[in-house]
Amino acid sequence: MNHNQQSGDAKNDDDSALSDFLASLMDYTPAIPDELVEHYLAKSGFQCPDVRLIRLVAVATQKFVAEVASDALQHCKARQAAVIKDKREKQQKDKHLILTMDDLSKSLLEYGVNVQHQDYFADDPSTGRDPASREE
Repeated sequence: MNHNQQSGDAKNDDDSALSDFLASLMDYTPAIPDELVEHYLAKSGFQCPDVRLIRLVAVATQKFVAEVASDALQHCKARQAAVIKDKREKQQKDKHLILTMDDLSKSLLEYGVNVQHQDYFADDPSTGRDPASREE
């Protein structure tokens, strides 16, 4: 078998695998609805009548969200493990994990998404209320 035949067979295998995968997308219902994907694709200027492509984008988005959430969970566990090590007097471990915006921000930063949230300071209970309604 020469090299051209081998590359041709590999290409046919790739084409058939791609065809099988695209066909399987018709039977799969992703967690992200097709309408939502279509909306954001249209908002970005992309329109495609092929449902398989829309579902492919939904599956890729679902995978991205799952990876970000998993990474954020790892950041949360590491942060809370560091807090428990610092507090030796607290022997019992709290089983509840509290995912913070900092955990999510660190996870998204690994994927090139920079999320900066505004810091809120409320030193005074009347902060944020109408100045006319403040009691002094």
